[in-house]
Order: sequence, then structure tokens, then C-alpha cells
Amino acid sequence: MAKKMTKKQKPEKIVNRRSPKKGWPITPPKKAVGASTGPVVPAEEQSEKGFPIVGIGASAGGLEALELFLANVPEDSGMAFVIVQHLDPTRKGIMVELLQHGTAMHVSQVKDRTRVKPDCVYVIAPNKDMSILHGVLHLLDPIAPRGLRLPIDFFFRALADDQQEHSIGVILSGMGSDGTLGLRAIKEKAGVVFVQEPATAKFDAMPRSVIDAGLADVIAPVEALPSKISAYLKHVPLITKSGHTDQYVAQSSLEKVVILLRSKTGHDFSLYKKTTVYRRIERRMGLHQIDKIADYVHFLQENPQEVDLLFRELLIGVTSFFRDPEAWEQLKVEVLSALLKGGASNKALRAWIPACATGEEAYSLAILFKEALEELKPAKNITLQIFATDLDGQAIEKAREGMFPANIVADVSTKRLDRFFVKVEGGYQVAKSIREMVIFAPQNIIMDPPFTKLDFLSCRNLLIYLMPELQKKLLPLFHYSLNPGGFLFLGNAETVGDFTNLFAPLGAKTRLYRWLDSTTLTSPIEFPVTFLAAQPSAPTKPQEPTANLQTLADQLLLQTYSPAAALTNNKGDILYISGRTGKYLEPAAGKANWNIFAMARGGLCSGLTTAFQKALRQKATVMLKNMVVGTNGGKQVVNVTIQPQSEPNALHGMVMIVFTDVAAMPKTKTTGKPRGDSARTAELEQELEHARQEVQSMHEEMQTSQEELKSANEELQSTNEELQSTNEELTTSKEEMQSMNEELHIVNQELQTKLDELSRTNNDMKNLLDSTDIATLFLDTSLSVRRFTSETSKITKLIPGDVGRPITDIASALLYPELADDAHQVLRTLIKVERQIPTPHGDWFAANILPYRTLENMIDGVVITFTDITASKKLEAELRATEARLRKELDRK
Repeated sequence: MAKKMTKKQKPEKIVNRRSPKKGWPITPPKKAVGASTGPVVPAEEQSEKGFPIVGIGASAGGLEALELFLANVPEDSGMAFVIVQHLDPTRKGIMVELLQHGTAMHVSQVKDRTRVKPDCVYVIAPNKDMSILHGVLHLLDPIAPRGLRLPIDFFFRALADDQQEHSIGVILSGMGSDGTLGLRAIKEKAGVVFVQEPATAKFDAMPRSVIDAGLADVIAPVEALPSKISAYLKHVPLITKSGHTDQYVAQSSLEKVVILLRSKTGHDFSLYKKTTVYRRIERRMGLHQIDKIADYVHFLQENPQEVDLLFRELLIGVTSFFRDPEAWEQLKVEVLSALLKGGASNKALRAWIPACATGEEAYSLAILFKEALEELKPAKNITLQIFATDLDGQAIEKAREGMFPANIVADVSTKRLDRFFVKVEGGYQVAKSIREMVIFAPQNIIMDPPFTKLDFLSCRNLLIYLMPELQKKLLPLFHYSLNPGGFLFLGNAETVGDFTNLFAPLGAKTRLYRWLDSTTLTSPIEFPVTFLAAQPSAPTKPQEPTANLQTLADQLLLQTYSPAAALTNNKGDILYISGRTGKYLEPAAGKANWNIFAMARGGLCSGLTTAFQKALRQKATVMLKNMVVGTNGGKQVVNVTIQPQSEPNALHGMVMIVFTDVAAMPKTKTTGKPRGDSARTAELEQELEHARQEVQSMHEEMQTSQEELKSANEELQSTNEELQSTNEELTTSKEEMQSMNEELHIVNQELQTKLDELSRTNNDMKNLLDSTDIATLFLDTSLSVRRFTSETSKITKLIPGDVGRPITDIASALLYPELADDAHQVLRTLIKVERQIPTPHGDWFAANILPYRTLENMIDGVVITFTDITASKKLEAELRATEARLRKELDRK
């Protein structure tokens, strides 16, 4: 907790000696009372020098959080706060008035072209998007329809572009995920992100979205966030890109940090994202109050234990049981069910979870598998072996124990706790049957060999911390590790990127992917150290290899004497042609078709189709001999070889078709050839031709069926697209309803706050009137009772049920029949009427009738007060009697 400031530690006396390019002054340069520090710097000059602009995003439940936040900000903090709240676009809000009550800073609603000033709070206007340029706020009409607007993301992106590394983003209570993408832009610009502790937020969706995306730098209760922002501004490290020398020093120092980590731990962090490494290093520097990374390098050298602490800091072990429950439910319904239904009895499935941290995700998978297996009908004896690995040896040891604190009840249902956990002192332990399904082992996924022949691989929230070039090597590695038809499970902020040829998503918004058969050749995976800057070297001209006589001769022979060939896929579509194939293949008439069966010349098509299918079924080479192919103006005898390919991997699943010409048999003179032989030969040729026609007809019928099936498939695809469109519309409607619900919640919160204020005002008014002991009666314009004090009941016999009744119907102890007439006179003339009214009991009251004015200066009735003047009247009577007696005595004399 921050220490309480003394008078000698007032914020206005804190001076930041950094230049404006490298940091902000914590406070605007003001002149302290009684101090001679020079002239006051104008606001315009302050803006030029720069001051922190803090963007705050909030939604449902955000009003209370904002009040707590601003209540803990000093009046002269030197910071400006810009608040983006989800507001009802059709209603004028009272957010400004509500926030102004809790802070001494000036709070105002943003107007177009509002210049941001320190020690001020700015609130977005309803039904507007807001941007910032050079410290000036601009309002824009929203383009997205209501319910799909993301005003927090919109402003945070603009703030990141405008303030660069000085941008500060804060996310408070709210529903949805608005603000996450904007904070990602702030992080890309080396800004800082503060998030309200989800446990303290009325609605934790927005804070959790930022945390799950790995964007949060500081997570704290809302009342502690202002002090943490101030502490960050005081000790922000000077890792900066301004200046060539500073940049070189920072890069060199960072390389030294990576080298020290590798020397001490054996692990190389050079392929981690720079922003991730910077952020973790800055956190350690802030703890030790070190401003320069070069100084931190010396600190690491002098304190080896700090290297271990930094190593632990870089291992981001954020995990929990069934994190993102919807994704886990989809995993159970779509993936595990498919694996179990498609698996044979007594089969052993294999799964791998790299970066498992303390094992929550691995145990979650084991529990989910147990549940899915029990629900399987008919039952099968299928087992699952889970390999869980992590770089952190201490985390692996903890995961093996399976011990977890009692607060896992927030993530694990009571039913699962009873079935799969054992209650122990201090928390829960995973049941032995679940622990035996998981094998934990330390592993460096970058350097160590992967597990293979897997049915399922879960790598969640790891890729977001790695550089793109490393991600591009890991995803093919995952594809290699999975069996055909296997599944890949990624984090919410991760995708397969450009590797859509390796993995297909199971849904539009899912991070579950199915293994795809790919003919892309995967080169051996290497991990060059690209993070460390290489020393520039002079470009050298590549040396051409010396010509080899044998190589040149082989190339010449292949070009001259190699047979014609075509490489196709398993459907006969031509992928590659070698040599001249014009004698055997020709383009088919009509729409371009590169299928070899459509391009085969006469005499080749029917036999080629049968042999092609036979080769695929038997996975063996099939040869057609002495096929007579019709060429241009003649015939050619050819042998055809159909050979399915299994190696190399790049050609797996393809078919090589080779055409080899056969020399024609020499004609021999024959004499006296029997006539019967010629007739028999003609008959056989006729039968053969008939058979060929039948085969051709069957082939055409098959092609027609295939076209019909293709047409039906296209119709089904069209139907599927319509269903997807309907689903998207439903999703949009859901988002609109959620947005409207947030707006209604905010309006309700504002009205509730206003109602509380009104109730307090009424209580104050009642106590004020009761404390005066003056009977007060409020009448409306029709002279009906609106309100009265308790003293009035003693005079006019009023009871609470008389509210709304005309005053003329109320019995009164006053001898004042002109009351209604005087009240009408005041309403007509707006002139005060004063009367002294007696009662039958001898009491006297002073009646004052005044017009009732609203805050808008409208006349809305009259106010009548009755002041007891009985004592003064009696005194007056006594004085008159005394005066009369004295006059008589004087007259006698």
C-alpha cells in the first residue's frame, strides 16, 4: 500500500527531471504558495511539454467504479482522464453531475474539438464515437448500428496512435469485451494497461477479457489504481527508442539480459516477443527502482538470484480449471465425442498439452474425457494418455502433486469436486484415477523433440507470447505431431494464421481445429536466433557451383530420352506434366477441364480409368500394355504405368502416370490366309468395339451422376451458407440486446443515484421544517393539500390521508374564513399576504401566504406558514392594559 503523504511530500512539489520525450511530469509545473520557483507555466505550454492522458473504459456497473476511482485521485495529480462509457444514445445522461460530486477536479462532457487539460475529467457524449489528435478530442457520428458499437476500442486505438508509448488505458467494470482490441493497440505502442480486479467489479466480463488476452500490466481494486498509476509514472523505465545512441544501448542491454538468462537457466528467450520480454523486465526494474536497463544488467550480474526471479517472471503461468467454459463444452461435445465414437474398443488415445503450467488444463481435459466416456452409448473400453509439459520445473512438480487451493470452487462445479477431487487440508487434491491419466514432464517446446502420433493437442495462450517466425515453425510442427483427423485447441486470442491448409476450424468463432491432409513439404524445423541483432557484414557475391560433367550429362539424357508423364491427385486432376503428352492427352471440348480422364485420347480412356482405380485400391503399380491410342491421322501403341506415390511426403497421395511408346510389329507377308480367320477376327473386333461403347456409356453415366452429386453438394453448401447467415444475424441480435441491456443498466444506475439524492434532500427538508417548529402548509394551484409539517396538524386537524384534498374541506381551529380567498389573491398577484388570526381558545397565529416557485421560476401553488404569536399578543394586551391604567392615573393627577 502506498504511504500516506506528509505536508513535505505534497504532489505539487514532486519534480520529474526527465525530458518530455522520455517521460511525463507527475504534476503540471505550478508555483507553490510561498515558494520562489519562477513564473507559472501557461496551460498551452504545459500541453506542448506533455502530461499523462489516461483513457478509462467502463460499461455496466462502471458508475460506482468510476466514483471510487476519481475519489482516490488527488486534485492536482497532473493527469487528465478521458472516460468512455456505454451510454443510451437516445437519452441525455447525468453522468457528469454524478461524477462531479465525488471529485474536486473539473468534470465536463466532451464537445467537438475539446482540448485536453491536466487535472480535468472528460466524459464522452451520448451517441458519439470519440477520437483524439494532438491532445484534442473530436466527436464523430458512429457508423456501426446500435448494439454493435465499440466506443472504448475506438478511442483506445486513437489514444495509442496519438500518445504512442505514453498512452495509458484503464478498464473497469463492464459486460462484453469492448476495450480489449483497443488495449492491444496501446500495448503495441509500448503503453501501459491497468485493469480493475475482476473480483471487485460488479460485472467482470470486460476486465477478464483484457486479462485473458494477456494485456494487463497491473490488476488491482479500483480504489488502488490511481496510486499505482502515479507510482508507474514516477518510476517508468527509460527504455526508449528516442535517439540512436539510446536505442543501441537498450538493444545491447536487452541482448545481455537474454544471454544471462540462457547462461543461468539454459533457456533461450530470444524468440519471445520483444514487448513481452520488455514488459517483464520493466516490472522487475520497477520493483528495484531501476530506471535504465543498462543498470539492470549490472544488477543481474551482481545478484544471480535475480536472474531466477526474472526467469520466473517471464514464464507466464496464467491458467485455471475449465478456462473459457464455453470452449471446453464445445471440446466435449464436438471433439471428444467424435474421437470416442470413431475409436475402436480397447484403443488408446494420445493427447499433448505443451505449456501446461501447474496442470489445471491437463486435469480439466482428463475430467472432460471421463465424463464423455461415461456418456458414450454403447460403452467402449477406450483410454486417454495425456502428456503435459512445461518449461518451468517447479510448476511441473506442483502439477504432479495435484494439490489446489479451496478457491477452485469458483471454476469447478460441486458435482465435479465431489467426483474427481478429494478434500484435504487447505484445499483439494485431484483424485488418483485422474492423476494417473496425465504424465507431466519438463520440456522446452522450442528445442526439444515433440510428442507424435497424437489425437489431440492443446496449446492455449502460448503462441501470443512468441515471435511470428517461431509461430510459423510451431504450427507445422503441431501438424506433424497429430494423427490424420486429429484436433488442435488454441487460446481465444490465437489462430492458425496462414496455415489454413493444415488446420480447418470447427466453427466461425471457435479455436478448435481439425487436422487437414496437406501436400506441403515441411522442411526440418530450425530455430535461428533472430531476436539478437546481428553485426552487419559486407554482402558477398554467391559463388556459383563448379559445373559437374556427370550432372550435365544426366540432365541431357533426362531431357532427351525420358518418357512422357503426368502427376495427378487421387481424383485424376493433373498437377504436373513432364515431356510431350500430346499423343496421349488432348484438351476436352467445352469448359476447361484438367482431369486426365477427360483429356485421354480415344482408346485410352476406359482402360486408364479402371487401372487408375485399381492402383489406388491396391496401393500398387498397375501397367496397361499395348494400348492402341488414336493420334492425329493414325494410331500409336503405348504402355501406360500407373504408380501411387507414398514417398517422399510431399508426393504422398499422388499418382504418377507414365506413357511409353511401343514399336509397331513389322508386317509379314502371308499367303493363303484362311477366310474363316478373317471373319472371326472381324467378329471379335466388332464385339470389342461394342464392349468399348458400353464401357464408354457407363463412364458417361457415372460422370452424369457425379455432376448431379456435385450439384446437390452445391445446394447443400448454399443451404449451409444461409444457415450461417441466419446464425450471424442471431448473434448480431444477441449483441444488440446485450448492448441495450448495458445501456438500461447504466440508465437505471443513474436514476437510482438521482433517487437516492432526492430521498436525502427530502429527508433534509423534513428535518429542517420540523426543527423550526413552524406550521407549514403547501398547496397546489387548485388549493389542494400537497404537503404539511407535523405542527400544522395541531392547527388544521390534517392527517396524512388528507393529501390531495381541497383546503376548504379541512376543518380548522383558526377563525380564518378568508384563507382560500387570500390564497387565490396570492396566486393572482404574486404578492405576499400577512394576517394575524385568532382561535376560539384565545391563541393567535401569524399567517404568511407566499407563492410556491420551482427551480425553473414557475408558480406551482402557495406556501402558508403559521407562527404562534399568542405570547406576544398576551404581552401586547398586558402592555395596553398597563398603558391604559397609567393614562387614567395621569388623568386623575
